[in-house]
Amino acid sequence: MLNNQFIDEFSQQLSQLLKGAPQRQDIEKAVHAASQSVFSKLNLVSREEFDAQAAVLQRSRQKLNELEQQLAELNEKIK
Repeated sequence: MLNNQFIDEFSQQLSQLLKGAPQRQDIEKAVHAASQSVFSKLNLVSREEFDAQAAVLQRSRQKLNELEQQLAELNEKIK
């Protein structure tokens, strides 16, 4: 799940854009709430989780290649 750091950073950037705007705080709160709602529905993962899963996938592919090579060698011995 996406952490609130991204949403907070997004809100801060928006705050900078809205400096001096009338009803700035109301707009910021509304955008923050809407953003949090939208992002939570997107089933996003953190970069750390993505990197961890990519590393697992890479190890799995490497192991699969090793097993395929072993199987090919065993098939050659049988023939």
